[in-house]
Amino acid sequence: MRLHELRVHRSDEGFPREGELAWQLAELAAEDVPVEDEVAEAVVDRVLDDAAVAAAALLRPPVAAARAQALAHPPSRGGAGARVVGTDVRTSPEWAAWAGGVAVRELDFHDTFLAADYSHPGDNVPALVAVAQHLGLDGAALLRGVVTAYEVQVDLVRAICLHEHKIDHVAHLGPAVAAGIGAMLRLPVETTYQAIGQALHTTTATRQSRKGAISTWKAYAPAFAGKVAVEAVDRAMRGQTSPAPVWEGEDGVVAWLLDGPDAVYRVPLPEPGEPRRAILDTYTKEHSAEYQAQALIDLARRLHREHPALREPANVTSIVLHTSHHTHVVIGSGSGDPQKYDPGASRETLDHSVPYVFAVALQDGGWHHVDSYAPERARRPDTVALWRKVSTAEDPAWTARYHATDPAQKAFGARVVATLADGSTVVDEIAVADAHPLGAHPFTRAQYEAKLATLADGVLTAAEVRRFTDLARRLPRLDAAGVRELGVVAAPGLLETAPPPPTGLF
Repeated sequence: MRLHELRVHRSDEGFPREGELAWQLAELAAEDVPVEDEVAEAVVDRVLDDAAVAAAALLRPPVAAARAQALAHPPSRGGAGARVVGTDVRTSPEWAAWAGGVAVRELDFHDTFLAADYSHPGDNVPALVAVAQHLGLDGAALLRGVVTAYEVQVDLVRAICLHEHKIDHVAHLGPAVAAGIGAMLRLPVETTYQAIGQALHTTTATRQSRKGAISTWKAYAPAFAGKVAVEAVDRAMRGQTSPAPVWEGEDGVVAWLLDGPDAVYRVPLPEPGEPRRAILDTYTKEHSAEYQAQALIDLARRLHREHPALREPANVTSIVLHTSHHTHVVIGSGSGDPQKYDPGASRETLDHSVPYVFAVALQDGGWHHVDSYAPERARRPDTVALWRKVSTAEDPAWTARYHATDPAQKAFGARVVATLADGSTVVDEIAVADAHPLGAHPFTRAQYEAKLATLADGVLTAAEVRRFTDLARRLPRLDAAGVRELGVVAAPGLLETAPPPPTGLF
């Protein structure tokens, strides 16, 4: 890897655009580098993972609304259209990307990468699949696009923190999708460069979508970034240009939205010809909750088995989770959000409340993507009593491990100190989730396929699960016809069982 220096340049400096980060990313996308077998297998895993969580979310209102919007738009004239998630109906690619993106993101249950910022790189896949289907691309092209998009998003997340400036993390996703599409289509560097600039410019928003009373927009934000990136590529292919230098300009992102005019970021990028391996550093979720809660759910279910007294609020004086700054202030009591202790809070808010998640997992000995968020579960008196005894505290050692660059040291866990009513304490800790590559039970292909089968139960037919699984396994070798079938179709009549969303403009 090489480190690209990103800083603000005055307009009178004569800064060459070849030195801009957007240009460097466009060059990365344009370079034809063979995909390693291990990386190709990881792409298959992520496609299976996205399908699993999308299937489980098909009947949820945000997904139904996005699907209805997409189905209101017929395929555009430039191609054959792309499949709308849950159906075999085709529509314009940006709207298929929109519906698919919402379905993948709704349950907060797919892959993650955490470094200087946080991300869900699996959000790239719906938009790339939609464009590939629309234009009749084969599996090799789709593979190249996904690998590129993951590389770009992960490299940006390694170097640039958006969260501390209250910017939503999808500002790294838009450029990644644009770069991935550029790689799929083998677009000229100039075209992808313009698309990346437009995608960044139009997907930079505040992170209020993940603060306070978290709304359904949390699922829509990455879908919007994917949709906007598709549109940005279309404009760039038509010769339209973007604000530049979009990151480095005097009025650009770094100067006014990030660390300011004197900031210097060092973005790791592959050397020319170096394999793109960033996807191998990402990890999926075993549980439907924010990633920093994954290890804590595993810790809670261990305590459920080993210390059953902790399940009863009358036995507990306090439970303190000593953890990283990020976990403390984003999903912990350090956020200052009273909604994180509100039994009437939305599902989106509860999955960003580690006190709630830990309390329920401690009592139940596990986690379920539907039952654990049910209103009656959140309002159960003994749960509310235990929940309000759980808090978080920042521990500098865990913060250092959160930001560590050494994979063996990097961790997203916590040390729990539970004080019981009799004055005794229970102390335990966990570094990474069980499903993490360094965890107790790392996910392999068998677990990805099992996750799809489990989450698809009652949503897809067994035959559909087998069909999609077989297709995904062969993704690198699929022809264009195979790529056009790469989507899950709900069981007959299932989608009609969901209450129809209110009508809108379309």
